[in-house]
Amino acid sequence: MNQDHIGPGNPIGVGLGEGLPGGPRPGRAAAARPGPVGRANYVLTEDTPVYVISVAAELSGLHPQTLRQYDRLGLVCPDRTAGRGRRYSARDIQQLREVQRLSQDEGINLAGIKRIIELENQVTALQSRIAELAGSLEDAAATLQQREAAVHASYRRDLVPYQQVQQSSALVVWRPKR
Repeated sequence: MNQDHIGPGNPIGVGLGEGLPGGPRPGRAAAARPGPVGRANYVLTEDTPVYVISVAAELSGLHPQTLRQYDRLGLVCPDRTAGRGRRYSARDIQQLREVQRLSQDEGINLAGIKRIIELENQVTALQSRIAELAGSLEDAAATLQQREAAVHASYRRDLVPYQQVQQSSALVVWRPKR
């Protein structure tokens, strides 16, 4: 059986295509990877949902019923198989551990933890939007510089601005001697 890993030291223990759900979560990529003919091929990342609830519970140090409760509360939302079974990814396991840490070590209630997760997700989305806008701004600045260079290149070379010491100005036509 092919042994792949997700995350630092987290063995999946499932061969390619075995036990994997029908597809990736929205926003999570699953690209093709060379493998046996006739089997579904996946790139196994930390977002690939592969752990059944019993394995996820063992890896996170929580009871399976606690994982079901966290799912109902929207703290950690695993993918679902066609038969509605839960499949957890390595990222879900990390989030379960973080929820447990906040609850046990920091004494934060589950509603507070949910709000923290929502705010962290909002910060991540805003940081992504800032990066996107910064890229658009750089593109606009480059376009502006190109247009400005084109305008400067189109200037007539026989007209030279002339300024007197007084506050009035005049335009003098310079004609080179032949």
